[in-house]
Amino acid sequence: MTPEADPHHRDTPRRNALLRYIDRFDDGELMRWAFRGLLVGAVAVLAIDLHQMAERNGGLWPFTQPTNEAVAQPILPPAVDTGAGHAPSTDPREHLTTDDAELRHPMRFELAAGGVLLAEGSIEQGAAARFRAEIEARGEYVTTIRLNSPGGSLEDAMAMARLVRERGYRTEVNDGALCASSCPLLFAGGVTRSAGQRAAIGLHQFYAATGATTAPAQAMSDAQITTARIARHLADMGVDTALWLHALDTPPRALYYLSSEELARYRLVTSAGSVASR
Repeated sequence: MTPEADPHHRDTPRRNALLRYIDRFDDGELMRWAFRGLLVGAVAVLAIDLHQMAERNGGLWPFTQPTNEAVAQPILPPAVDTGAGHAPSTDPREHLTTDDAELRHPMRFELAAGGVLLAEGSIEQGAAARFRAEIEARGEYVTTIRLNSPGGSLEDAMAMARLVRERGYRTEVNDGALCASSCPLLFAGGVTRSAGQRAAIGLHQFYAATGATTAPAQAMSDAQITTARIARHLADMGVDTALWLHALDTPPRALYYLSSEELARYRLVTSAGSVASR
């Protein structure tokens, strides 16, 4: 075969030229160029990932308008039926005399006769600070915190409960009143606790009150940490932590209403005879 007919013969000058060009650089220079190439590739991949993330979320740091899911659902959700052979919880809604519109407002405080501080409305973020200010202003006259609330912020409810316990106040939920969601965590703060036979005390799963999304692994970690904190809170208040299993079983848009027997068994009320009426 002649050199002209050999395709490899034609490529030989090109290969020699490439080798001569590479030989101009030392090994360190080649390694630096290789690193730069890898860096450029990594940046390109990251840019593609960020672009896809922006398309999914409406931006790299999308603005999310906080939402109040408690407003979107009824103040008095239906009783949950957990299935699996368990009997549904009691449903005391027919006995309630509470006003939905009033309970949707942020919690307000009013000092009534006999040292009773009425605490009515939703436990919004910041409620604990307002409650502390109220106690600092008029706490010397208070002996009992009377609750009527659909719940709200877990952090504020537990902070309020700790202040109630620190001050040695009683807590009560009267006939016709509601204490739901995070409110039982506040109710647990009383040194003695009473509930009317026709009061509604209910539990459900906690949830984030914003539209922001969280990675599944982080969401699971946060949920477990929060559950542990709630369990420790209940134990510190002398309540059986098994109470919270009903919350974990119950979707946010329903409630597990506790019967008088359950309230006593879990020690959420301090004795079976501890009842209050309007």
